Amino acid sequence: MSVIVKVRSHLNRIEEYTCCLLLAVFVTLLFSQILLRQFFQYSIPWGDEVATYLFVWFTYLGAVVAAKMSAHNRVSFHFKFFPPVVKTVCETIADLLWIAFNLYFVYLSYDFVFNKMNLFWKSQTTGIPMKYFYLILPIAFFLMSIRILWNMIDRIKGVEHDDPEAEEIRKLQRERNENDAKNGESHS
Repeated sequence: MSVIVKVRSHLNRIEEYTCCLLLAVFVTLLFSQILLRQFFQYSIPWGDEVATYLFVWFTYLGAVVAAKMSAHNRVSFHFKFFPPVVKTVCETIADLLWIAFNLYFVYLSYDFVFNKMNLFWKSQTTGIPMKYFYLILPIAFFLMSIRILWNMIDRIKGVEHDDPEAEEIRKLQRERNENDAKNGESHS
């Protein structure tokens, strides 16, 4: 297995497990808050704020996972009418523009977090410096750029990454065709 394949595999697992962990923690925290408020008239002072930050991190890392799966919304219906080469060129140009935007946003958010953010900005209830919560911005947009670049290189090589919904539709169509073939054989 090549080094790039190993790196991709480990990065996939890290991103997906981190998303799962963030989701589980913020849902559990919010559920606990509800139970505590309803039955004990108490609330964890920092609970809602931390749950909000966990949700934000989950959302941005989820966008990275969606980029990995090529599951972001994009208008691609018209590409079906183009020759494959034109489709590949158009998608590559669109991806390059997307990467350029992401890298510019990485620069802006990194500059904000490390140069422009006041060191005394702290979370209201936890006292944690806000830079740690905002750090997700350069991280997520950088990781998303890497994912888009990897998918673009794969597409140029001829490996197509379909979003999970397209794969599920193809799977259902195959199963339907197999069932139709079985039903056709049994009626003959």
